[in-house]
Amino acid sequence: MDRIDEQIMQLLKENSRITSSEISKQVHLSVPAVSERIRKLEDCGIIDQFTIKINREQLGLHLIAFIMVELEKTEHIAGFRETILQTDSVLECHHLAGSYDYLLKVAVKGTAELEWLISDKLKRIEGVSKTNTMIALSTMKEEL
Repeated sequence: MDRIDEQIMQLLKENSRITSSEISKQVHLSVPAVSERIRKLEDCGIIDQFTIKINREQLGLHLIAFIMVELEKTEHIAGFRETILQTDSVLECHHLAGSYDYLLKVAVKGTAELEWLISDKLKRIEGVSKTNTMIALSTMKEEL
């Protein structure tokens, strides 16, 4: 991967619908050369997928929260992970080293939905022994 590949990836990050023709103008390569570079970035797994960024505010998801979760025993990991993967409000789930086992990033409509998620969903998953929730007041930077 070289500087031109990095430029191509930055352009695609900014707008995944940008055409190879527009990229070629900006990186000063032919359209076939740009298309080939993108194909190679996909083939080697550097580009995993092309996606969109959804405006959560427009969907009514006004509250972003981070929930740290502690599990009692390792035998509860599979059930926890399965439930989290099926929970639409969970945007991200990270396995941690430290006091807590997982960090969840969630998007919900408001505090009532957050309370339901914590009390009626997360804490009812077998093995969840403790949670700690932080609410984001604003977001200055968020990348895919």
